[in-house]
Amino acid sequence: MRLPLSRDAAIGSQRTAQVLPAASLGGPMPWVIAIMVALTVLTAGGAISLANFASEARSGLEGGVTVQVVEANASAREAQARRAAEALATAPGVAKVRRVPQAEVESLVEPWLGEAANSEVVALPALIEVRLTGDADKAALSRLRGSLAKSAPSARIDAQADWLGPVFGVITALRWLALVLIGLLTLASAAAVWLAARNALDVNRATIEIVHHLGAGDAQIARLFERSVLLDAALGGAIGLLLGGGALALLGGRFAALQAGVVERGALSALDWLLVALVPVIMAGVALYTARRTVLARLGRML
Repeated sequence: MRLPLSRDAAIGSQRTAQVLPAASLGGPMPWVIAIMVALTVLTAGGAISLANFASEARSGLEGGVTVQVVEANASAREAQARRAAEALATAPGVAKVRRVPQAEVESLVEPWLGEAANSEVVALPALIEVRLTGDADKAALSRLRGSLAKSAPSARIDAQADWLGPVFGVITALRWLALVLIGLLTLASAAAVWLAARNALDVNRATIEIVHHLGAGDAQIARLFERSVLLDAALGGAIGLLLGGGALALLGGRFAALQAGVVERGALSALDWLLVALVPVIMAGVALYTARRTVLARLGRML
């Protein structure tokens, strides 16, 4: 026989400690959630950084074309490069033309060729950077090749974005991998909460039955577990955010110290940090939902 209670809050306050122990640093759940949140923060931050890098790189290379005059004879190479620059300056659809100084070309290849880059042993091509008013698509490249066919027959024309095509492919694959890892970490967190809730129900089964016979419904009992899970999730989420966010900030500082423009393009903005800070909130929501569904399903079979 169940006796109705006039004050539901009294049941919650008197039975919480008996049904489910309060969260504390000594328990395993906060640390499990902290580890999951830290790993998710690192993964999410890395994915956002890769997305920023890809977006900035694409916008920077959009409409960019590189013309290489490949000719072994230095005087012929210089003459073709000069004619090519003049032809490109008057070509339709061209916004800007810049002849790359030969000293700059030598400095670019010096890390790979060493002293040979500054000698006549290796015939380095003459480079011309071109910025188009539109996209550097196949039609635009074909028009440029037609403009240079007579003035610079040794010229090779390539869209700058094509050079980083394989890099963009790798970045896309890494972003998908990051999404899969985030999903797996979320599932792992939900599984940890599921196991903890089932274990708490089994350990406190006798107490739960007493509270149930006194008039507490399944929803009331589930709220007792939710309160404890919320404390665990809040504590673990805060620790995980500090650990993961600190690691991201440390890595960002290390990369910034390289003073490489290509790396700085992947830096996290204030909005990105705000998105990263939502990770523990989402994890807490997953933990609460998992705990409630687990407890209600288990109580339906126990009582």
